[in-house]
Amino acid sequence: MFFASCSRLVASRTAIPFASYRWRLRSNRAYSSASPTYSYILTSSPKPGVGLITLNRPKAFNALSSALFKELNDALSKYDEDRDIGSIVITGGEKAFAAGADIKEMAPLTFSSAYSTNFIAPWSHLAKEIRKPVIAAVAGYALGGGCELALMCDIIYCTANATFGQPEIKLGVIPGAGGSQRLTRAVGKSRTMELILTGKNFSGKEAGEWGVASKVIDGGKDELLEAAIQTAETIASYSRVAVIAAKEVVNKSQELSLREGVDFERRLFHGLFGSKDQKIGMSAFAEKQQPQWKNE
Repeated sequence: MFFASCSRLVASRTAIPFASYRWRLRSNRAYSSASPTYSYILTSSPKPGVGLITLNRPKAFNALSSALFKELNDALSKYDEDRDIGSIVITGGEKAFAAGADIKEMAPLTFSSAYSTNFIAPWSHLAKEIRKPVIAAVAGYALGGGCELALMCDIIYCTANATFGQPEIKLGVIPGAGGSQRLTRAVGKSRTMELILTGKNFSGKEAGEWGVASKVIDGGKDELLEAAIQTAETIASYSRVAVIAAKEVVNKSQELSLREGVDFERRLFHGLFGSKDQKIGMSAFAEKQQPQWKNE
């Protein structure tokens, strides 16, 4: 979960500020005319239809906190509502996507304070509320809550030397932001048991082999981000209506039986015949033209 403290888990290493990377955010516009100023994240639109969110606590290895998630949820919601945005990328830095959470915030909590305030419930906003596809571009550490944040995304791209893990057991706790559930669905019960009960990490290469990540990049952060943004741009080039429906039916496969899932898929399939984009897409195909989507 989030308890994988950067200071604890990377204690044996000297704290090194994020290396500056060559990638430049070729932002054509701010994502809204009233774009807020954030303290813990950066936002831009590097390609048409793509919203980019960069976690930005480099000195803390992007340690996750309630304040950071408040900003992240705000940016995600604004991108989700923006008709010019079709897909979203979340990334971190060269050394860490998010190496854990802010232990200083959590250490003083008691059961009653955590329970009564429903602590970390807002961390699930991405998985529960965001309808547009979200790609995680993971380099460096993605531990505890960082791993869980990546698992909440629809697609994970990572570098081969990225480091994933759910090491909460080392701190006397367990994953609490969905890690035990989503990781089990990705890699199976036995492997998840081993990872969570031992606190062992796994590499980006292993993430690709096990099906956690859909693409593993042999290069560095630049190449990773370029690949993620390119995929996001491709997704954003399609009908927003169809893309949202496609995300919904795939997610339902994780919750419904096969029969229920197929029935649900068919209902959404039938429903898309009431959209303008279905008529546009099929007419363009028949006429060998590029569709000009209305996103309606």
